[in-house]
Amino acid sequence: MTALLPALTAKARAAAHADDGTGCPCPTQDTVLAERSDNATVVRHGTAVAKAHTPGTDLAELSLRLTTATRLPGVLLAPLHPTPVTLQGHLVTFWPYGTPVDPDIPEAAPWEAAATLLARLHKAPAPAGLPPMRGPAKAARAIGRLRAAGPHPAAEAVLRAWAALPAWARAEAPMPSPRTLCHGDLHLGQLVRHPADTGPWLLIDVDDLGMGDPAWDLARPAAWYACGLLPPDEWTRFLTAYRREGGPAVPSTGDPWPALDVPARALTVQTAALAIAKSLAADRSLDEVEQAVVDACVRMGPIPP
Repeated sequence: MTALLPALTAKARAAAHADDGTGCPCPTQDTVLAERSDNATVVRHGTAVAKAHTPGTDLAELSLRLTTATRLPGVLLAPLHPTPVTLQGHLVTFWPYGTPVDPDIPEAAPWEAAATLLARLHKAPAPAGLPPMRGPAKAARAIGRLRAAGPHPAAEAVLRAWAALPAWARAEAPMPSPRTLCHGDLHLGQLVRHPADTGPWLLIDVDDLGMGDPAWDLARPAAWYACGLLPPDEWTRFLTAYRREGGPAVPSTGDPWPALDVPARALTVQTAALAIAKSLAADRSLDEVEQAVVDACVRMGPIPP
Protein backbone atom coordinates (compact mmCIF):
# COMPACT_ATOMS: atom_id res chain seq x y z
CA MET A 1 0.00 0.00 0.00
CA THR A 2 2.86 2.41 0.83
CA ALA A 3 4.42 1.89 -2.62
CA LEU A 4 1.06 2.25 -4.36
CA LEU A 5 0.16 5.63 -2.90
CA PRO A 6 2.82 7.84 -4.58
CA ALA A 7 2.26 6.11 -7.92
CA LEU A 8 -1.49 6.55 -7.64
CA THR A 9 -1.02 10.19 -6.67
CA ALA A 10 1.06 10.73 -9.80
CA LYS A 11 -1.76 9.21 -11.86
CA ALA A 12 -4.30 11.56 -10.25
CA ARG A 13 -2.04 14.54 -10.95
CA ALA A 14 -1.70 13.53 -14.60
CA ALA A 15 -5.48 13.13 -14.88
CA ALA A 16 -6.05 16.60 -13.44
CA HIS A 17 -3.82 18.46 -15.89
CA ALA A 18 -0.90 18.07 -18.24
CA ASP A 19 2.52 18.44 -16.66
CA ASP A 20 3.74 21.34 -18.78
CA GLY A 21 6.38 22.59 -16.37
CA THR A 22 4.44 25.66 -15.30
CA GLY A 23 3.53 24.33 -11.88
CA CYS A 24 0.26 23.05 -10.47
CA PRO A 25 -2.64 25.52 -10.51
CA CYS A 26 -4.92 23.33 -8.41
CA PRO A 27 -6.09 25.02 -5.19
CA THR A 28 -6.46 21.56 -3.65
CA GLN A 29 -3.51 19.32 -4.42
CA ASP A 30 -2.86 15.79 -3.19
CA THR A 31 -5.46 14.38 -0.78
CA VAL A 32 -5.90 10.75 0.24
CA LEU A 33 -9.66 10.16 0.31
CA ALA A 34 -9.50 6.45 1.23
CA GLU A 35 -6.71 4.02 2.02
CA ARG A 36 -7.54 0.53 3.28
CA SER A 37 -5.63 -2.68 2.74
CA ASP A 38 -8.88 -4.63 2.20
CA ASN A 39 -10.54 -2.10 -0.06
CA ALA A 40 -9.92 0.61 -2.63
CA THR A 41 -7.34 3.37 -2.33
CA VAL A 42 -8.58 6.76 -3.58
CA VAL A 43 -6.49 9.88 -4.17
CA ARG A 44 -7.59 13.35 -5.23
CA HIS A 45 -5.53 15.93 -7.04
CA GLY A 46 -7.39 19.15 -7.79
CA THR A 47 -10.41 18.30 -9.91
CA ALA A 48 -9.45 14.66 -10.56
CA VAL A 49 -9.71 11.48 -8.50
CA ALA A 50 -7.78 8.25 -9.10
CA LYS A 51 -9.14 5.04 -7.60
CA ALA A 52 -7.09 1.86 -7.24
CA HIS A 53 -9.60 -0.97 -6.99
CA THR A 54 -9.26 -4.02 -4.78
CA PRO A 55 -6.81 -6.62 -6.16
CA GLY A 56 -8.69 -9.31 -8.05
CA THR A 57 -11.23 -6.91 -9.55
CA ASP A 58 -12.37 -8.31 -12.88
CA LEU A 59 -11.38 -6.08 -15.82
CA ALA A 60 -14.32 -7.02 -18.05
CA GLU A 61 -16.87 -6.50 -15.29
CA LEU A 62 -15.37 -3.18 -14.21
CA SER A 63 -15.29 -2.00 -17.84
CA LEU A 64 -19.01 -2.79 -18.22
CA ARG A 65 -19.74 -0.88 -15.03
CA LEU A 66 -17.81 2.14 -16.36
CA THR A 67 -19.79 1.91 -19.60
CA THR A 68 -23.02 1.97 -17.62
CA ALA A 69 -21.94 5.08 -15.71
CA THR A 70 -21.04 6.82 -18.97
CA ARG A 71 -24.46 6.03 -20.44
CA LEU A 72 -26.41 7.40 -17.48
CA PRO A 73 -25.48 11.10 -17.12
CA GLY A 74 -27.59 12.78 -14.50
CA VAL A 75 -27.76 9.55 -12.48
CA LEU A 76 -24.20 8.23 -12.13
CA LEU A 77 -21.00 10.26 -12.11
CA ALA A 78 -19.26 9.49 -15.40
CA PRO A 79 -15.56 8.49 -15.39
CA LEU A 80 -12.94 10.72 -16.94
CA HIS A 81 -11.68 7.79 -19.03
CA PRO A 82 -13.75 4.87 -20.37
CA THR A 83 -11.27 2.11 -19.53
CA PRO A 84 -9.19 1.25 -16.45
CA VAL A 85 -5.40 1.17 -16.42
CA THR A 86 -3.20 -1.23 -14.46
CA LEU A 87 -0.91 -0.01 -11.69
CA GLN A 88 1.07 -2.37 -9.43
CA GLY A 89 -1.50 -5.14 -9.78
CA HIS A 90 -4.50 -2.84 -9.27
CA LEU A 91 -7.02 -1.66 -11.81
CA VAL A 92 -7.21 2.14 -11.64
CA THR A 93 -10.10 4.35 -12.76
CA PHE A 94 -10.28 8.13 -13.03
CA TRP A 95 -13.15 10.39 -11.98
CA PRO A 96 -14.02 14.08 -11.65
CA TYR A 97 -14.06 15.28 -8.07
CA GLY A 98 -17.47 15.96 -6.55
CA THR A 99 -18.44 17.44 -3.19
CA PRO A 100 -19.60 14.70 -0.81
CA VAL A 101 -22.45 14.80 1.70
CA ASP A 102 -21.39 16.61 4.87
CA PRO A 103 -21.77 14.12 7.76
CA ASP A 104 -21.70 16.98 10.26
CA ILE A 105 -24.98 18.43 8.94
CA PRO A 106 -27.39 15.47 9.19
CA GLU A 107 -30.43 17.69 8.77
CA ALA A 108 -29.22 18.55 5.26
CA ALA A 109 -28.85 14.93 4.16
CA PRO A 110 -30.16 14.63 0.57
CA TRP A 111 -32.58 11.76 1.14
CA GLU A 112 -34.95 12.88 -1.62
CA ALA A 113 -32.11 13.18 -4.12
CA ALA A 114 -30.77 9.75 -3.20
CA ALA A 115 -34.20 8.16 -3.63
CA THR A 116 -34.88 9.92 -6.92
CA LEU A 117 -31.51 8.87 -8.36
CA LEU A 118 -32.09 5.29 -7.24
CA ALA A 119 -35.50 5.16 -8.89
CA ARG A 120 -34.02 6.48 -12.14
CA LEU A 121 -31.19 3.95 -11.96
CA HIS A 122 -33.62 1.10 -11.36
CA LYS A 123 -35.65 2.06 -14.43
CA ALA A 124 -32.63 2.47 -16.73
CA PRO A 125 -31.51 -0.10 -19.32
CA ALA A 126 -28.25 -1.91 -18.67
CA PRO A 127 -25.59 -3.04 -21.13
CA ALA A 128 -25.70 -6.71 -22.07
CA GLY A 129 -23.54 -8.90 -19.90
CA LEU A 130 -23.55 -6.72 -16.79
CA PRO A 131 -22.84 -9.04 -13.84
CA PRO A 132 -25.01 -9.44 -10.74
CA MET A 133 -24.81 -6.56 -8.31
CA ARG A 134 -22.51 -7.40 -5.42
CA GLY A 135 -24.65 -6.47 -2.41
CA PRO A 136 -25.20 -10.04 -1.18
CA ALA A 137 -21.55 -10.89 -1.83
CA LYS A 138 -20.48 -7.99 0.37
CA ALA A 139 -22.79 -9.21 3.12
CA ALA A 140 -21.29 -12.70 2.87
CA ARG A 141 -17.80 -11.21 3.04
CA ALA A 142 -18.76 -9.37 6.24
CA ILE A 143 -19.87 -12.66 7.78
CA GLY A 144 -16.52 -14.15 6.79
CA ARG A 145 -14.75 -11.34 8.63
CA LEU A 146 -16.90 -11.95 11.70
CA ARG A 147 -16.07 -15.65 11.75
CA ALA A 148 -12.37 -14.93 11.38
CA ALA A 149 -12.30 -12.21 14.02
CA GLY A 150 -12.54 -14.45 17.07
CA PRO A 151 -15.10 -15.02 19.82
CA HIS A 152 -17.55 -12.28 20.82
CA PRO A 153 -20.67 -12.52 23.01
CA ALA A 154 -22.92 -11.16 20.25
CA ALA A 155 -21.55 -13.22 17.37
CA GLU A 156 -23.94 -16.14 17.85
CA ALA A 157 -27.05 -13.94 17.49
CA VAL A 158 -25.67 -12.31 14.34
CA LEU A 159 -24.79 -15.66 12.77
CA ARG A 160 -28.22 -17.03 13.69
CA ALA A 161 -29.90 -14.07 11.94
CA TRP A 162 -27.65 -14.68 8.92
CA ALA A 163 -28.52 -18.37 8.74
CA ALA A 164 -32.24 -17.52 8.70
CA LEU A 165 -31.92 -15.49 5.48
CA PRO A 166 -32.80 -17.08 2.12
CA ALA A 167 -29.92 -18.39 0.06
CA TRP A 168 -30.02 -15.50 -2.44
CA ALA A 169 -29.49 -12.95 0.34
CA ARG A 170 -26.41 -14.90 1.46
CA ALA A 171 -24.97 -14.92 -2.10
CA GLU A 172 -25.53 -18.69 -2.29
CA ALA A 173 -28.14 -18.58 -5.07
CA PRO A 174 -29.19 -16.17 -7.84
CA MET A 175 -31.30 -13.19 -6.87
CA PRO A 176 -35.02 -13.56 -7.56
CA SER A 177 -35.13 -10.37 -9.68
CA PRO A 178 -32.01 -10.37 -11.85
CA ARG A 179 -33.13 -7.95 -14.55
CA THR A 180 -33.08 -4.62 -12.66
CA LEU A 181 -30.06 -2.33 -12.68
CA CYS A 182 -28.94 -1.76 -9.08
CA HIS A 183 -26.24 0.26 -7.32
CA GLY A 184 -25.41 -2.50 -4.83
CA ASP A 185 -24.04 -0.38 -1.97
CA LEU A 186 -26.26 2.65 -1.46
CA HIS A 187 -25.53 4.98 1.44
CA LEU A 188 -25.14 8.75 1.70
CA GLY A 189 -21.40 8.48 1.16
CA GLN A 190 -22.21 7.39 -2.40
CA LEU A 191 -23.53 10.81 -3.42
CA VAL A 192 -21.57 13.84 -4.59
CA ARG A 193 -22.36 17.18 -6.14
CA HIS A 194 -20.77 17.64 -9.54
CA PRO A 195 -19.59 20.17 -10.54
CA ALA A 196 -18.22 20.42 -7.03
CA ASP A 197 -20.32 22.49 -4.60
CA THR A 198 -22.80 23.74 -7.21
CA GLY A 199 -23.89 20.81 -9.36
CA PRO A 200 -26.70 18.30 -8.91
CA TRP A 201 -26.32 15.22 -6.75
CA LEU A 202 -25.05 12.11 -8.55
CA LEU A 203 -24.40 8.53 -7.48
CA ILE A 204 -20.79 7.37 -7.35
CA ASP A 205 -18.87 4.09 -6.88
CA VAL A 206 -19.73 1.54 -9.55
CA ASP A 207 -17.81 -1.33 -7.94
CA ASP A 208 -21.00 -3.15 -6.89
CA LEU A 209 -23.21 -2.03 -9.78
CA GLY A 210 -25.11 -4.80 -11.54
CA MET A 211 -28.35 -6.68 -12.03
CA GLY A 212 -30.47 -7.78 -9.11
CA ASP A 213 -33.32 -7.04 -6.72
CA PRO A 214 -33.77 -3.24 -6.50
CA ALA A 215 -35.06 -3.55 -2.93
CA TRP A 216 -31.44 -4.16 -1.91
CA ASP A 217 -30.65 -0.51 -2.69
CA LEU A 218 -33.33 0.63 -0.26
CA ALA A 219 -32.23 -1.83 2.39
CA ARG A 220 -29.71 0.28 4.29
CA PRO A 221 -32.02 3.24 5.04
CA ALA A 222 -34.83 0.75 5.70
CA ALA A 223 -32.60 -1.11 8.16
CA TRP A 224 -31.53 2.11 9.88
CA TYR A 225 -35.18 3.08 10.24
CA ALA A 226 -36.10 -0.32 11.64
CA CYS A 227 -33.18 -0.13 14.10
CA GLY A 228 -34.19 3.34 15.27
CA LEU A 229 -31.12 5.00 13.73
CA LEU A 230 -33.00 6.90 11.00
CA PRO A 231 -35.82 9.19 12.15
CA PRO A 232 -39.28 8.33 10.76
CA ASP A 233 -39.61 11.63 8.90
CA GLU A 234 -36.35 11.07 7.02
CA TRP A 235 -37.37 7.53 6.10
CA THR A 236 -40.74 8.85 4.90
CA ARG A 237 -39.04 11.51 2.79
CA PHE A 238 -36.81 8.89 1.20
CA LEU A 239 -39.58 6.38 0.51
CA THR A 240 -42.00 9.03 -0.77
CA ALA A 241 -39.44 10.44 -3.20
CA TYR A 242 -38.62 6.96 -4.50
CA ARG A 243 -42.29 6.18 -5.11
CA ARG A 244 -42.92 9.58 -6.67
CA GLU A 245 -40.20 8.84 -9.23
CA GLY A 246 -41.78 5.48 -10.05
CA GLY A 247 -39.14 3.25 -8.52
CA PRO A 248 -39.95 -0.46 -9.01
CA ALA A 249 -38.50 -1.87 -5.76
CA VAL A 250 -41.69 -1.38 -3.72
CA PRO A 251 -45.40 -0.98 -4.56
CA SER A 252 -46.43 2.58 -5.39
CA THR A 253 -48.77 2.58 -2.38
CA GLY A 254 -49.35 0.47 0.69
CA ASP A 255 -46.95 -1.49 2.86
CA PRO A 256 -43.38 -1.57 1.46
CA TRP A 257 -42.06 -4.10 3.99
CA PRO A 258 -42.90 -7.36 2.22
CA ALA A 259 -40.39 -6.25 -0.43
CA LEU A 260 -37.88 -4.73 1.98
CA ASP A 261 -37.85 -7.17 4.88
CA VAL A 262 -35.22 -9.65 3.68
CA PRO A 263 -32.77 -7.07 2.21
CA ALA A 264 -33.11 -4.91 5.34
CA ARG A 265 -32.37 -7.91 7.55
CA ALA A 266 -29.35 -8.77 5.41
CA LEU A 267 -27.95 -5.23 5.64
CA THR A 268 -28.53 -5.21 9.40
CA VAL A 269 -26.64 -8.48 9.77
CA GLN A 270 -23.84 -7.22 7.50
CA THR A 271 -23.48 -4.03 9.53
CA ALA A 272 -23.52 -5.92 12.83
CA ALA A 273 -20.92 -8.41 11.60
CA LEU A 274 -18.56 -5.64 10.52
CA ALA A 275 -19.14 -3.78 13.78
CA ILE A 276 -18.15 -6.77 15.86
CA ALA A 277 -15.11 -7.56 13.69
CA LYS A 278 -13.87 -3.97 13.88
CA SER A 279 -14.43 -3.75 17.63
CA LEU A 280 -12.45 -6.94 18.17
CA ALA A 281 -9.62 -5.72 15.95
CA ALA A 282 -9.45 -2.45 17.90
CA ASP A 283 -9.96 -4.18 21.29
CA ARG A 284 -12.85 -1.90 22.21
CA SER A 285 -16.51 -2.14 23.12
CA LEU A 286 -19.28 -1.62 20.60
CA ASP A 287 -20.40 1.98 20.33
CA GLU A 288 -24.06 3.03 20.57
CA VAL A 289 -24.81 2.70 16.86
CA GLU A 290 -23.02 -0.63 16.57
CA GLN A 291 -24.87 -1.97 19.59
CA ALA A 292 -28.19 -0.93 18.03
CA VAL A 293 -27.66 -3.09 14.93
CA VAL A 294 -26.42 -6.01 17.02
CA ASP A 295 -29.52 -5.69 19.22
CA ALA A 296 -31.67 -5.75 16.09
CA CYS A 297 -30.12 -9.08 15.13
CA VAL A 298 -30.91 -10.44 18.58
CA ARG A 299 -34.57 -9.42 18.13
CA MET A 300 -34.96 -10.91 14.66
CA GLY A 301 -37.60 -13.61 14.51
CA PRO A 302 -38.44 -16.02 11.69
CA ILE A 303 -38.94 -14.54 8.23
CA PRO A 304 -42.66 -14.41 7.38
CA PRO A 305 -43.69 -16.84 4.62
